[in-house]
Amino acid sequence: MKHAKPQYPHAHPPELGEPFKVANGVYWLRMPLPFKLDHINLWLLEEEDGWTIIDTGLATEATTDIWEGLYRKITRHKPIKRLLATHMHPDHIGLAAWLCRRSGAELWMSRSEYMYCRILLEDSHREAPEVAVDFYQAAGFNEEQLNYYRSKFGAFSNMIRGIPNRYHRLQDNDTFTVNHQQWQVIMGEGHSPEHACLFCPELKLFISGDQLLPTISSNVSVWPIEPSGNPLEAWINSCHKLQSMLPDNTLTLPSHGLPFLGAQQRLQKLINDHEKDLQTVYENCETPKRVVDLFPLIFKSKISHSTLVLAAGESYAHMNCLIEREMLTVKKDNNGVNWYQQR
Repeated sequence: MKHAKPQYPHAHPPELGEPFKVANGVYWLRMPLPFKLDHINLWLLEEEDGWTIIDTGLATEATTDIWEGLYRKITRHKPIKRLLATHMHPDHIGLAAWLCRRSGAELWMSRSEYMYCRILLEDSHREAPEVAVDFYQAAGFNEEQLNYYRSKFGAFSNMIRGIPNRYHRLQDNDTFTVNHQQWQVIMGEGHSPEHACLFCPELKLFISGDQLLPTISSNVSVWPIEPSGNPLEAWINSCHKLQSMLPDNTLTLPSHGLPFLGAQQRLQKLINDHEKDLQTVYENCETPKRVVDLFPLIFKSKISHSTLVLAAGESYAHMNCLIEREMLTVKKDNNGVNWYQQR
């Protein structure tokens, strides 16, 4: 079944660091990323007495320089009142501490995201724990790949300039008012533990973070800290939840890509694609398979050292989902490697 492609009311993104008005009091701000995915979209909400900033960008010199100039420009007549982080990934929260300290703004985010961020920052001061190494050995990593993982452990802190020591907790279905318009918090799961999206019915706008993107599917991974987690089922359930809440004429403002119409169709495609991958994985587990054996089945591009952990996390997510659905079993061999097979 074919799904209608998203429609893009704004064919081109704004210049880096130049706010672009997408609705009354709502501005689109693009920041650079030093990766293959080379940008992140931030959103500014303006009201008479201040600004709400949604996400910050990565803690790089390039992003900081852009913020330096932008900060002076937007705070000339009104302050930044709050900084809202959709979730704790470094491209979204990298400069949160810096911006909050400089502006006096309050950080708003969900409890799970805030606490998880603090845990990852603590990891930067220690070696990779053996249980984490065992987790990737169980996936089928060879010694070279395990050594690469060990060398990169704790890199989270290199991309984030700390986090404020206090925050305002966001919860599902919370509402707040900006410029006389009400915004509703809608929590999603799967890509991160408790991802905050924002919906304004009056403006027909949905700030989706990474929970809904127009052309790519956000990474959904299992991590060593919760090896039996089932984020893929949570992700699929979140897609169904958003389908039930978003009207057809909603303009989605994503963290990557262009603002788009067609959220319902895009959500259904994400659900269908993951269910198709789950079926493919299941069929290929007629004979025992390791996590690393799934890479060619799930990913179109070749997996390199830099993408190995994300690929393993997403492959684990498919295996764990099928185990929870009672479709696969898993056995560990004498070398500590997991082998998955149909029930």
